[in-house]
Amino acid sequence: MLPLRGQMSKPSSMKLASRTFFSVCLCSFLILVLIGCGNTSANSKNSKSGSGPGGKGGPGRGQMVIPVGVATAEVRDLPVILNGLGSVDAYNTVAVKSRIDGQLVKVAFREGQEVKEGDLLAEIDPRPYEVQLSQAQATLFKDQSALKDAKVNLGRFQELFKDGVIPRQQLDTQESLAGQLEGSVRADQAQVDNVKLNLAYTRITAPVSGRIGLRQIDVGNMVHASDPNGLLVITQLQPIAVIFSLPQDQLQSVAQQMRKGRLQVDAYSRDDQTKIATGTLLTIDNQIDVTTGTGKLKAVFDNRDRALWPNQFVNVHLLLEVRKNNTVVPAAAIQRGPQGTYVFTVKPDKTAEMRPVTVRSSEGIFSSVSQGVKRGEMVVTDGQDKLQPGTKVEIAGNGSQGGQGAPGNSGGNANFGGNQSGQGGPTGRGNQGPMQNQGNQGIQGSKPGHAHSGQGPQGGQNKGR
Repeated sequence: MLPLRGQMSKPSSMKLASRTFFSVCLCSFLILVLIGCGNTSANSKNSKSGSGPGGKGGPGRGQMVIPVGVATAEVRDLPVILNGLGSVDAYNTVAVKSRIDGQLVKVAFREGQEVKEGDLLAEIDPRPYEVQLSQAQATLFKDQSALKDAKVNLGRFQELFKDGVIPRQQLDTQESLAGQLEGSVRADQAQVDNVKLNLAYTRITAPVSGRIGLRQIDVGNMVHASDPNGLLVITQLQPIAVIFSLPQDQLQSVAQQMRKGRLQVDAYSRDDQTKIATGTLLTIDNQIDVTTGTGKLKAVFDNRDRALWPNQFVNVHLLLEVRKNNTVVPAAAIQRGPQGTYVFTVKPDKTAEMRPVTVRSSEGIFSSVSQGVKRGEMVVTDGQDKLQPGTKVEIAGNGSQGGQGAPGNSGGNANFGGNQSGQGGPTGRGNQGPMQNQGNQGIQGSKPGHAHSGQGPQGGQNKGR
């Protein structure tokens, strides 16, 4: 039995309607995907071009602004200082030894005592040398008496020779005897002086003024002139010397400046942070060390406060000269590239400019620039890694508001660590944007002492839809 025509068309129409509905849904889904991609692309382009949800006057439109720290180029005197490593050397170091043999009977010093030249330090038993002195004096007295008798007889022989009583030979013999006895008397006198000197050596005195170290021997011990170790060591601390080295290329300039006058030398601590003492350069060594290519220099310090000690390690700063009227910028502003040194300057329109410079010298946190920067120009000291020529910059310490409000100024241009306090900018009105946007707070300056920038008095806050 064949189906009716109406019964066959009903399922076909249902299938057609189902296919149509599926096609419509698919098309709608594709349209939504395309719309989403278009919005994403537009947002991406807006973000790349620096546009944001802010109003017309806000930073949301135009080129991206880079916050930087700046400083002003100045004209000032810049010292030229040569740095070297050195060690403190006592001006005089004396190992006090006994010059005679004997028993130590007295020690007249304390360890660590400050002594003056000529002060008694120790005493050796003098009695053996007193006995030797008496013997020498007795021999001298004996020979002096014999010489006196020989001289009297010589006078007599001279009278007899004139009268022709005695021959010439007898007179000459008497003259020779008198000469021999005179020589014996002089030898005896020298022996007496030698014993007196040894007797004086029994009292050991300080040869120089200085500070006594640790005692090497105690009372009662026998001391000898040949002992390798002395009784004590005296080091002269006032004045005191510092021996340091400089590269051989700098010695010529040092010698030239020494002809003009004395050069100041400062001694700093091991960490090169604390100044210990100030002295003057004494001399340059007469030869260069071939192994290191450096020359030794010696400086002298008064050391009145006893801040320097022998063998102490110090950092030496030699003031070579003071150069007048230099254009000076912070050393942090100097950048180095394939084409040499350069700095980024801030133009009046708040854009960065890369400018090549010639660095004459550097000292501490400052660098002297001979060309490329003029007095009063602002150079970038922080944030250079994000800059290119023509980049819009915001000076560190200037706060900006969202919307149309002008940026609020917080701190003025940093001048080598100085700061200025400012106030927020004028009123800014927020725009209705798709996202919440609040006024930006000023960025803290890169230099120490920059104040945080505040928002404007009535900075607008953008509310999201």
